[in-house]
Amino acid sequence: MDRTRLVNVIVVALLLVAAAMVLASPTGPLAPWLYPLDYGEATLTIHDENRTALGTVDVRIADTERERHIGLSKTDALEAGAGMLFLHPESGSYAYVMRNMSFPIDILFIDTEGQITEIHHAPVPADPRNPDRRYRGHGQYVLEVPYGWTNETGIAVGDRVDIPDSVHD
Repeated sequence: MDRTRLVNVIVVALLLVAAAMVLASPTGPLAPWLYPLDYGEATLTIHDENRTALGTVDVRIADTERERHIGLSKTDALEAGAGMLFLHPESGSYAYVMRNMSFPIDILFIDTEGQITEIHHAPVPADPRNPDRRYRGHGQYVLEVPYGWTNETGIAVGDRVDIPDSVHD
């Protein structure tokens, strides 16, 4: 095999590998078959510094890359007392967007100890397919609940969320 042909074979092989990686990624076109959505469930209790319960929320748990990417975008609405808990592998700074969202939400960032570090009130973006606003915060968990729920319950930065051990299993 001459050198030019060998280079062409290597280039084609690399292109095929790159295409396979894109197709098989957790957000690629094959994701629904390779990475099915399988949300766990839990009930969270939020309380103040005196351990007075401020509210409870039944959540679906998004703990895979694909589940975190899709989030609530395939949900028509959140009922009172419902939400989604995003579990990241480690604590860090994260940015959330309202991709394909048709209803507003509150977004709470929670650290590894369960303390709320940031709360955002996120309205529906002008173009839900291409949201330009990023809601940033620090923590290992992000809780999304109905819009205004934190105001209604008096939940604030510094309050704590009891996250059951089953969330980490």
